[in-house]
Amino acid sequence: MNKTFITKMPNHIGAFLKASKCLSDLGINITRVSYNKSVDSHLLFIDVEGDEESLEKATQDLMSIGYIQQDLDYRDVVLLEFKLEDIPGAVTPILELISDFNFNITYISSQQTDKKHQFFKMGLVVEDNANIDTFIKKASESCQIKVINSDYANKIYDNSFFYNNFVNQISSTIDITDESKNELIINTNLVMQMLNERGVLPFHTFDSISRFTEIIAASKGKNFTTRTTHHKITENTKITLIEPPCGSNIAIIKSCGKYLFIDTGYACYEEEMLSIIKDIIPEFDNMKKEVFITHADVDHCGLLPLFDIVYASAKSAQSLRLEHNHENNFRQENPLHKPYINICNILTAYKPVNAQKIRVVGDERIISKPIEQTGYFDFGELHFNLYEGKGGHLPGESVLIDFKHKIAFTGDIYINMKNMIPQQAEYNKYAPILMTSVDFDPNLCREERNSLFNELNHGKWEIFGGHGGKKTYGSS
Repeated sequence: MNKTFITKMPNHIGAFLKASKCLSDLGINITRVSYNKSVDSHLLFIDVEGDEESLEKATQDLMSIGYIQQDLDYRDVVLLEFKLEDIPGAVTPILELISDFNFNITYISSQQTDKKHQFFKMGLVVEDNANIDTFIKKASESCQIKVINSDYANKIYDNSFFYNNFVNQISSTIDITDESKNELIINTNLVMQMLNERGVLPFHTFDSISRFTEIIAASKGKNFTTRTTHHKITENTKITLIEPPCGSNIAIIKSCGKYLFIDTGYACYEEEMLSIIKDIIPEFDNMKKEVFITHADVDHCGLLPLFDIVYASAKSAQSLRLEHNHENNFRQENPLHKPYINICNILTAYKPVNAQKIRVVGDERIISKPIEQTGYFDFGELHFNLYEGKGGHLPGESVLIDFKHKIAFTGDIYINMKNMIPQQAEYNKYAPILMTSVDFDPNLCREERNSLFNELNHGKWEIFGGHGGKKTYGSS
């Protein structure tokens, strides 16, 4: 059994030794340790492996010596910039005022500019916003003050509750449970550690997660602005493409009076998407609901629980079944991608689909070429050749190609980067940062795209990618 302890270490020699001995005495193996003084001077993350009884005993032992964080700290850190005369003692009145208000200083940085002034940046621990407002009014009588956003520093965070404060800020934007807050702290730390080892400053990691969260939250309700386009294929078949501000495209094929969805977007936009879908399909609530997923990523599968039948390749079906059984899916099995996916699942309220709804399409086989035909998939007038990629983006990725009507659904093997709505383009910046790459193998993914376009050999094609607008390719 695996567990992550979020421990608050006292700042003295032998603190980690004490925790390590507590665990080893119970036969518990430490599998990962993460500590970064520049982010949090006390918090230490310890991943461990052991039996349930030993882990429970270790929890009690660590709590008894004060190493376990039990309650999230709701204090805040406010960064202020003071413009002071560049003379001896200019900062003294400000420090005295800070002392009068009993604020704790967590960060100080000063820099001389024009030899007339110095700019002092100070991070102050705030428990009561009214106090900081009063302090600012008082301090502004003697110097200019600027309040800087709390995402400020790429140099040092030195307060023992940074992670809790960070997650509390996120939860003020998106409603998440206390249990999910704890998971968010753990996975934020995992992303920070992974990227820090690659030379990325912690500030940039936390800033990216914050901005990613803000974009998801800001796209709710009336701000859920999509680009919806309609494409006539034949007299009896048309495709509606819905491009949301965050998450994958959703395509709706109507052929001979029946509907098939291709991918579904994020779960957190269920209400917004249902409103759009019911405008397009008034009978949606009472009809048989079928969907084909191009691959088993969270941003493509969020609304799968709404559907009666989920068509997927054998590998995508396997990944969805793993989720249903509370195991790591294929994306989570990649250590570089797992923390981001876990964060995404929390922020978008993702729930796995019932495995009984899944229908495997195409042959299950080892894919030896960049893309390889695994079977056929028919819907209404459309006759698709079904292809599977070798796993450049994600194992199990599917492509649907109808050679007669010259249409292709490519998932994320091809996305139309040059034709995205602005919100989608902004949203798509952050996954490559937080995962190091959205692809399992970027070079293989490039080979898959080349092979895909080689299949689309003659005539004018309409390509519907996983993100971005429809692409017209080739010539008549």
